Amino acid sequence: MAVKPSYMGPRLKRIRRDLSLTQAKMAEDLDVSPSYIALMERNQRPVTADLLLRLARTYAVDLADLAGGEDEEAAARMQAALRNPLFADIDLPALDVADIATSYPGFAEAFLRLDLAHSEEQLALAERAGEDGEPAMGASDPVAEARAFLAARRNSFPLLDASAAAVAADGADARSLSDRIAERHGLRVEIADEALMRGALRYHDYHRRRIMIHEGLEPASRAFQLALQLAVLEQSQPIEDLLAEGRFSGEDARLLARRALQSYWAAALLMPFDAFARAARQLRYDIALLAARFAVSFEQAAHRLTTLQRPGSDAVPFFFLRIDRAGNVSKRLDGAGFPFAAHGGRCPLWNIHHAFDRPGCIDVQRVELPDGERYLSIARTVEAGGLTWNGPRTTRAVALVCRAADAPRLVYGDGLKEGAEPIGLACRICHRPRCIARSAPPVGRELLPNRFKDAGLPFAFVGE
Repeated sequence: MAVKPSYMGPRLKRIRRDLSLTQAKMAEDLDVSPSYIALMERNQRPVTADLLLRLARTYAVDLADLAGGEDEEAAARMQAALRNPLFADIDLPALDVADIATSYPGFAEAFLRLDLAHSEEQLALAERAGEDGEPAMGASDPVAEARAFLAARRNSFPLLDASAAAVAADGADARSLSDRIAERHGLRVEIADEALMRGALRYHDYHRRRIMIHEGLEPASRAFQLALQLAVLEQSQPIEDLLAEGRFSGEDARLLARRALQSYWAAALLMPFDAFARAARQLRYDIALLAARFAVSFEQAAHRLTTLQRPGSDAVPFFFLRIDRAGNVSKRLDGAGFPFAAHGGRCPLWNIHHAFDRPGCIDVQRVELPDGERYLSIARTVEAGGLTWNGPRTTRAVALVCRAADAPRLVYGDGLKEGAEPIGLACRICHRPRCIARSAPPVGRELLPNRFKDAGLPFAFVGE
């Protein structure tokens, strides 16, 4: 079978350097001109199938070494890291980045580790900051540390995606998962009543060798609980390996991060990466249809959409937020590296707060931050609890957010009116004038006296 000609200049250069050859010597060995070698190394000429085979024969090179999958992934990760505004004034051509990733893999890995550590530290500082932007004093925050761990990695863990997809190939419905638990782990799955479960959703009865699932759970939740159980049983070592890369000040933060990775794997099992990403594009990111196709909840489908930012992926980047009626954030997931994701959630003008007015209905809003960045926000309420008539239950609101520029790729962008609702990150750091919803004056602004005029605003300040 003929090999397609392809551009692989940096990999060709690496092979030549590894063999300590000059361009002239390699040209002589391959019966081509030195200038042709130079053009191929600069990606100005393809490496033809014939030349590729000559390379393999002449230097005993494995064709797989020229495939360069890992090099391409490293280059894609470096390109993503170099989009940081810190490097905005430096000219870094894509070919040079690819050359570094291929020719100097050790340096590339060192750069990526440094970038990851820098991202984690920046996110940790942002999470520890108070509303006025000043660092909060006191003990470390395990929730913030766990969120920083996920956000620094753009909530994407390809190794977990790959292992979950392998398991999903044998079936990802409740029956298939129950069979796997029984066959591989000798545990039978039972649907148990409330009297036995006492409010628990899932219970591993170690001595009786059984996994009990609460009878009140809907089918989607039953499958998710079984997937979570498999994550505990089968993914302990891969998850611990990932946690070893993190920086946690205590066991609580590590525990929360471990739970998040277990949930990640469970979601990847029910919604395999390739199939889910393909369906998201086909359905134009219609969350309700995605939830129906993969037999999951609205929140699970929305959550999964934040995990598709694998290097080279063309998926729309999203971040996800979940709040209660008091505005407390109970889940924050960022698969895109948006500043809004790290700090947003406190502005009452954002539609995530309006979702409680219309339970179960999807609300779409285009918003604009003070810096001019625009986003598309899809918000809806979700329910939790209520397994029995008098059991505890709660209503929360979730929002899935992407850049407004991506709105045409989403079904939610169809027919959306122009313009955007001006919102802020938090009142203390928002300097928008004449905001009737403001709960506090912005830091550093002098309040206006109202001796002769009442502006009708909670806090009128100089400059309005």
